[in-house]
Amino acid sequence: LGMRAIGKVSFQLKALSIFPSNFKCQIRGHRVSPPQNFTGYESIKQQYSPQIPEYFNFAEDVLDVWAEKEKKGEKGSNPAFWWVNDRKQEVRWSFEELGFHSRRLANVLSGACGLNQQDRVFLVLPRVPEWWLVNVACLRTGTVLLPGTSQMTARDILHRLQTSGARCVITDESLAPLLDAVASQCSSLQHKILVSPTKREGWKNFGDLVRNASSDHECVKTRSDDPMTIFFTSGTTGSPKMTQHSHSSYGIGLTVNGRYWLDLTERDVLWNTSDTGWAKSAWSSVYAPWIQGACVFIHHMPRFDSHTVLETLSSYPISTFCTAPTAYRMLVQEDMSSYNFSNLQHCLCAGEPINPEVMEKWRSATGLDIYEGYGQTETVLIAGTFKGMKIKAGAFGKASPEYDVQVVDEAGNVLPRGVEGNLGIRVKPHKPFSLFTEYTGDPDRTAECYVGDFYLTGDRGVMDEDDYLWFVGRADDVILSAGYRIGPFEVENALIEHQAVAESAVVSSPDPIRGEVVKAFVVLTAEYKSQDQDQLKKELQTYVKRVTAPYKYPRKVEFVEQLPKTVSGKIRRVELRNKEWGRS
Repeated sequence: LGMRAIGKVSFQLKALSIFPSNFKCQIRGHRVSPPQNFTGYESIKQQYSPQIPEYFNFAEDVLDVWAEKEKKGEKGSNPAFWWVNDRKQEVRWSFEELGFHSRRLANVLSGACGLNQQDRVFLVLPRVPEWWLVNVACLRTGTVLLPGTSQMTARDILHRLQTSGARCVITDESLAPLLDAVASQCSSLQHKILVSPTKREGWKNFGDLVRNASSDHECVKTRSDDPMTIFFTSGTTGSPKMTQHSHSSYGIGLTVNGRYWLDLTERDVLWNTSDTGWAKSAWSSVYAPWIQGACVFIHHMPRFDSHTVLETLSSYPISTFCTAPTAYRMLVQEDMSSYNFSNLQHCLCAGEPINPEVMEKWRSATGLDIYEGYGQTETVLIAGTFKGMKIKAGAFGKASPEYDVQVVDEAGNVLPRGVEGNLGIRVKPHKPFSLFTEYTGDPDRTAECYVGDFYLTGDRGVMDEDDYLWFVGRADDVILSAGYRIGPFEVENALIEHQAVAESAVVSSPDPIRGEVVKAFVVLTAEYKSQDQDQLKKELQTYVKRVTAPYKYPRKVEFVEQLPKTVSGKIRRVELRNKEWGRS
């Protein structure tokens, strides 16, 4: 592609002649497409060799290069950005148009707002086109973007503004009252910009500012290791941490996601459903697809709606779909037989482990496998299943070429294959450039992540003899019962295979004899809610004993209407565990 810095990663398409002509039919009844950018897992490791320049800016070195290729007729007709909503309204931008609008906004940030390089901008918007413009404008001005979810409370907002020292906030009319309620307690906050057709006292109007701004703007010069973005992580314990990434860690590091895991080209249309407040949106709705010149497709969809998702996949030329396991669990409960998935070629998930039962149901309905990815706000893709690899149900694949991933003990010693331990990324003698810079303002919590030669992810897992990684659970989710170590995920997998179970969460519960036992909180499917619950508990317990090791079965079962979750949709097992143990 000739892109500065990123162009030094091999972007040359490799010949795919090793695949037989009937490759798409190798798995009976399934649609399996060959990789577009590589020939197999081993070739990824050979190809991937990024060079990190002293200076790098994603807007200038990637987006503007794609815009130039458009002008020269060297890129296909796919837009860079394609947005729709339930009212059939659409916005389509080419890379050139994305550049035009984002330069205007960059002039607003540096001009009307007087923001300087590395000043912080707090952005809280739903899936509206302005969110993407702010992302790119912050890149052009060198200001540090702090995305937040629209589901935050006033208390959440106050914590983030005070901790970050943000000078500017950009939001819409739904959250403006919450901002106004806490703004007086935030001494650093100087500019409030409202994305709305209406006016609000004390706020600058986004539309007015952009319309009156020039489209001539020179991108600032940013070093590869300068701070680019800070995410407040949605951890299940403690206050949110400010996870800082540099211009290169995401801007170049997410090549591994876009080129290899998502396997995108400029002909692809990618729909990633992530909330705009979370790192997965930066992963798959900004950097990874645009590195590859692919189209970012967005459906505004204020709330997840299974029918809307299935209808959208049937109605638009979406080739690649990425969503959370929770969403797939909801989708496979629908009657999918009337939908047309002929455009869809590649399905992926990330955020938490996906149950094999859900994968099988999705495959039966669409003919497509789900390729799992594992990563964190602090990283790019740590591990995943890549096209051409055997999918092992329950495993999340092999290590990404970006990282040396190992299973280690509490001292950082590498454990033998098949032995459970901490999932770690080797950081010595060289720390991977794509790993987060720090938890800003919190050196102690930053230091706690490192043991010996490794960064510890906080997850526990196992590596098998074929180098596949298997998720056991968060380090603090593992249950110790009568000497047995039990990971919640395997029990949850067994439960969800039963037709009565829509969703479940497994935690430890105190027991006078065993110390602790397995307890399952279960959300029932609609047709089972009226059945005798005592009988159903026994049926589920018997079922789990039959499909997994008997000592893992849930000795306690409680039926609930819903499970507590973080705003990003991850189950808050810590809340359920604290309830069981009487902790506040």
